[in-house]
Amino acid sequence: MDTVNRSKRSWIMGRVKSHKNKSTELALIDVFRREKITGWRRKYDIIGRPDFVFRSKRIAVFVDGCFWHGHPTRCRIPKSNRAYWERKIERNRSRDRKVNRELRKRGWKVLRIWEHLIEQPRTISRLHKAINNDDEQA
Repeated sequence: MDTVNRSKRSWIMGRVKSHKNKSTELALIDVFRREKITGWRRKYDIIGRPDFVFRSKRIAVFVDGCFWHGHPTRCRIPKSNRAYWERKIERNRSRDRKVNRELRKRGWKVLRIWEHLIEQPRTISRLHKAINNDDEQA
């Protein structure tokens, strides 16, 4: 059972930022800086509004929050209004798949990084590989 009433929950969820989020975008910026990864831009106007793009390499990077994008094991759907949240998260996942297909069709590499994996060595390795190897699909 939810520990707050419906209007308070709505207010809380409404405060979640879609950008400049500390656990996603800002965390990846820290990784870029620490790893000396350059050439990225934000707020690049292409389909799906990627969190970061490497325009010259045609790489779109999305940092997906585990809740909002429905991570298979880390997404804990609230017990109250469960049907609403299940539909909401499934729409997000469906949109993500559609955006991935469209960007790839337009010649972009797409990297999706789960929020809880940003700092993992395999994620950092994946970033370096995608950025440094134009011919390989990330």
